[in-house]
Amino acid sequence: MNILFKKICIASDHAGFNLKESIKDHLINKHISIFDLGPYKKKSVDYPDFAKRLARRIKSKKSDAGILVCGSGTGMAISANKIKDIRAAVCYNLKSTRLSRQHNNANIITLGARLTKKSLSLKLVELFLKTKFEGGRHLKRVKKI
Repeated sequence: MNILFKKICIASDHAGFNLKESIKDHLINKHISIFDLGPYKKKSVDYPDFAKRLARRIKSKKSDAGILVCGSGTGMAISANKIKDIRAAVCYNLKSTRLSRQHNNANIITLGARLTKKSLSLKLVELFLKTKFEGGRHLKRVKKI
């Protein structure tokens, strides 16, 4: 898999923990380095804490892209998007994922573990990590965010 990002991080809440672990294992099996920001056990946690931890890591350029997983993907996206320069996109099918990168230059993919099957989630992550931002007319719009 030809990915665009060198430094990738991942985090979840308790609802997304199992899917986070599956995504992490999938990427490691493809020889892609990934930094896990937790949680490290499936116990109840507050998703905003993990979303903001990951978003701040990207903002500070310690990571280039991130993967967030919660029950729906929405809570993580809302929380991460509070951080300046973060563009977290809830992705639920191939087209939404492709466009999040091509048109919005999303730097975080958020997934809903309760809404998206594992097999599809793995495909969405791969697509996200290898899709280029188109720039051009989209760059002007992204700069307005």
